[in-house]
Amino acid sequence: MTPDEVDAFVSSLDGCRHKPRGWYVHDRLVARLVDATTLLVRVPIERREELIERWPDAFGIPPKLEAHHKVEAYLDRASPDAVREAIRIAWEFQRYSGLRQTDT
Repeated sequence: MTPDEVDAFVSSLDGCRHKPRGWYVHDRLVARLVDATTLLVRVPIERREELIERWPDAFGIPPKLEAHHKVEAYLDRASPDAVREAIRIAWEFQRYSGLRQTDT
C-alpha cells in the first residue's frame, strides 16, 4: 500500500481528517506516516496482538511503543487488507472514545 492509498482509505472514513501530522477523528490520532514505508496506527493494546498474530510480517511493536496503544504497519510488505483492517480498528477506537468524552 502506498502513502497515497493510505490517505485515500483513511480519508474515506466518516469524520477522519488529514492534518499535517496524520489522520484524526474527533482530534484523536488514527494513524500517521513515520516514513514512506511505515505507518503508525493507534489501536487498543488488546487488538494489536490479534493483528500481529494474523499478519506477523505486516505489523510490529518497537520497544518504545510497547506501553502505548500503537502498532507499526510496514507498507512495503503488508497486504492492503491488513493495513485497512488496522486503520479501521483505530478509527473505531478513536471515534467511539471521542464520542464517549463529548457525551459525558
